[in-house]
Amino acid sequence: MINVSEQHAQHAPRSLIVTLYGAYGRAVPGPVPVSELIRLLAAVGVDAPSVRSSVSRLKRRGLLVPARTAAGAAGYALSAEARQLLDDGDRRVYATASPGEDEGWVLAVFSVPESERQKRHVLRSRLAALGFGTAAPGVWIAPARLYEETRHSLRRLGLDPYVDLFRGEHLGYAATAEAVARWWDLTAIAKQHEAFLDAHARVLHAWEARTDTPPEEAYRDYLLMLDSWRQLPYVDPGLPASLLPGDWPGVRSAAVFRALHGRLRDAGAVFVGVSGDGADEAR
Repeated sequence: MINVSEQHAQHAPRSLIVTLYGAYGRAVPGPVPVSELIRLLAAVGVDAPSVRSSVSRLKRRGLLVPARTAAGAAGYALSAEARQLLDDGDRRVYATASPGEDEGWVLAVFSVPESERQKRHVLRSRLAALGFGTAAPGVWIAPARLYEETRHSLRRLGLDPYVDLFRGEHLGYAATAEAVARWWDLTAIAKQHEAFLDAHARVLHAWEARTDTPPEEAYRDYLLMLDSWRQLPYVDPGLPASLLPGDWPGVRSAAVFRALHGRLRDAGAVFVGVSGDGADEAR
């Protein structure tokens, strides 16, 4: 399997905690004890002081709230906002991220007064984080299936008064594939898929050579893989295959994700102490 210390350098403790709650934490009845967070993060190479520091940051951001377990131990539960963010993320993270069908586009057209220009920066950042490409100044574009998530996200941040959303199709003048190459940096997206494959395709090959699936090893490899993967469906919004270069690496990285998810997730749940069915219900 992978070298934990080598992999840990690529994973921020705070991100791993969010990934842990997203993968398994919602299936835990009640708050997760601090001692359990320390145990579970130690399995992926994070020491106790880093866990406590990262939890404090997540608490300040309003994503984790302190609470006592039924046994009276100190722990942390997800805030309502954090649960909503994870629920929204599930639709991306666990969906098939292979190139999508040509389903049309959603356009976000915004105008922010100069007196509120800071919101302009927040709006651009949010649209980019949702996977939008830039069609023109103040005009952002994404596959139409991202409409509901975009609408929900902008409203939650109080940015909806500045934006109009439209559905439509591209009618020219340039070929749509040429336009897509302007709207998104496909080279940069492909490199992120290749980086995921470099880190995790070999992990899959190693598991395929085994007949056993020890829970702690499964949990470790799954959590590190998922922490890498969950960024990709936002960088790559799942553009239609007909508009992408041949041998698009997103097809291979999605296949690696699906295979590792299927092989490791439930065994990892045993190490966490929740059932695979419970983790399914949490999503």
